[in-house]
Amino acid sequence: MTTETNESEADYEIGQDNIQVMGLDVHNPVFAISALTIVAFVILSLVFKDQAAAFFGWLRPALTSKFDWVFMISTNIFVLFSLFLVVSPYGKIRLGGDDARPDFSYAGWFAMLFAAGMGIGLVFWGVAEPISHYGAAMGGIAAGEDGLRTDWAPLGAAAGDEAGARKLAMAATIFHWGLHPWAVYAVVALALAFFSFNRGLPLTMRSVFYPLFGNATWGVLGHIIDVLAVFATIFGLATSLGLGATQALAGLNYLFGVPVTDSMKVLLIAAITLFALISVVAGLEKGVKRLSEANMILAAALLLLVLIVGPTVAILTGFFTSLVEYAVHLPQLSNWVGREDTSFLQGWTTFYWAWWISWSPFVGMFIARISRGRTVREFVICVLLIPTVVGALWMSVFGGAALDLVAGETGQALQDAALELKMFKLFETYPLTGILSFVGIILVVVFFVTSSDSGSLVIDTITAGGKTDAPTAQRVFWCILEGAIAIVLLLGGGLGALQAAAIATGFPFAIVLVLMCVSVLMGLAREKRGN
Repeated sequence: MTTETNESEADYEIGQDNIQVMGLDVHNPVFAISALTIVAFVILSLVFKDQAAAFFGWLRPALTSKFDWVFMISTNIFVLFSLFLVVSPYGKIRLGGDDARPDFSYAGWFAMLFAAGMGIGLVFWGVAEPISHYGAAMGGIAAGEDGLRTDWAPLGAAAGDEAGARKLAMAATIFHWGLHPWAVYAVVALALAFFSFNRGLPLTMRSVFYPLFGNATWGVLGHIIDVLAVFATIFGLATSLGLGATQALAGLNYLFGVPVTDSMKVLLIAAITLFALISVVAGLEKGVKRLSEANMILAAALLLLVLIVGPTVAILTGFFTSLVEYAVHLPQLSNWVGREDTSFLQGWTTFYWAWWISWSPFVGMFIARISRGRTVREFVICVLLIPTVVGALWMSVFGGAALDLVAGETGQALQDAALELKMFKLFETYPLTGILSFVGIILVVVFFVTSSDSGSLVIDTITAGGKTDAPTAQRVFWCILEGAIAIVLLLGGGLGALQAAAIATGFPFAIVLVLMCVSVLMGLAREKRGN
C-alpha cells in the first residue's frame, strides 16, 4: 500500500525496505542490527557476569551525576509543550482527519494507556517511595542506591518535622509519577499518531522527523532513529519486568515460602513471559485490551480494599493535601540549578526521567495505535491530566496508609523492610492480609504480562518498518528477548543494573524527543494551513 500525503514523501511505501526471510517480514537493516546487538548483549552479559555487574554499578552514577541537567531540561520542555498544545489552535486538529472517530471507548482507552504506562512501577513504588522520602526528611535513611540523606532543606522541611516530612514525601512521589512522565508519553504518542493517521506515514519513530530531515528520514538517519527506539524500549521494559519479578517473588516468599534465588527469578520471568506470549498471539483487541481491562479491575479492587481497611478519612484528606503540595513544590522540584539535595535529584529524579524517556517509544506507539479519532486537545488532556490524578490517588492511598503506620509506634518493621517487601509488610497490619497480598501478586503478574505483550507489539511494528500486521512469529521473538534481557540484568547486578540500563538508553533518546517537539509543531502548523 502506498501512502498518500501532501508532501514529497508520498512515494514512500510502508514496508518497501522490508525483506521476507523464513516467513518473517522484517525491516532491513533495523531488525538485523537491533536483534543481533541485543542477542550479543545477552550472551556477553551471561559469559562475563562479574564484569557486567561492575560496569552497571559504575554506569548509573556516572550518567546521573554528569547529565542530570539534560534530563531535567528536556522533561520540563515536554510539560510546557504539552500544555501549550492544549490551549493552542492546534488543539482542534483531529487525529485521523475530520471524519475520524475513536476506535475504543473512554473506559477501554484509559485502561490500556494506564496499564501500559506505569502499572508495575506504581505497584512496586506505591508504598516504598513515600516511605523512603519520609525517612530521608526525618533523618532516618543514609545516602545510598535506594535512599537519601537529610538534604530536603531547599524544599522547606526541617529534619524531625513529621508533618512537613510527610507532605514533602507525597509531593516528591507524585512529582515522579505526575505531569512530567505523562508529558513524555504524550509528546511521543501524539507525534506518532499525527504523522501516521493524518500524514499517511508508517507508524514508526523515523516518520515523525520528516519535517526536519526530509527524505533523509528514509535512509541511514532513519535507521539510526528506529534502532535507538528499539534499544530504549526493550531496556526500559526490562527494567519494569525485573522490578515486577522481584516484587512478585518477594510476595510468593512472604505468603508461601517460595525461596528467593536466582533460579526462581529465572523460572518466574520465564513463566510470566509464557503468559505474555499467549496474549501476544491473541493480538491487540483480544489479548492486550482484555488483559488491560482485567488489570484495571484488579487495581481498583486492591485500592478500594486498602482504602476501606486503612485509615480512610486520613487517606482521602491526604489525597487532596498531596495534590496541593505537589502543585506548590512543582517549580522547586523541576529546577536543577543550585540544588543541594543532589542525592535526591540524581538518585531519584534523574533515574525516573531516564526511565520514562526509555519507555516512551513503547508507551507512545502503543497509545498512538489506540488513539485514532481523538482531537489533539482531548488527547493531551486525557493522556496528561487524568493519569496524573489517578496516579496521585494510588500513591495517596498506599503511600498515605504506609506513612500513617510509619509515623506511629508500630511502623519500624515496614520502615526497615526491603523495597520489594514493603507493600506486603503494609498488608500485614490489616485484616484480610492473605487476600490483599495475593491480589497484589496477581496484579504485579498481570501488569508484567500487559507490559511485555504491549512492548512486543510496538517493537515488532518498529522493526517491520511501520507495519502493524507483521507475522506473529516476530512478536513472539521480541517477547522472548524481553524476558531474556530482564533475566540477564537481574543476574548481572540486580536493581542497580536494571536502572543503569534504563538511564543509558534514555540519555540519547532525550535529545531525540526534544527534536521531536520541533517536528510535531512544524507538522501541526502545516496541517492547520491545510497543506
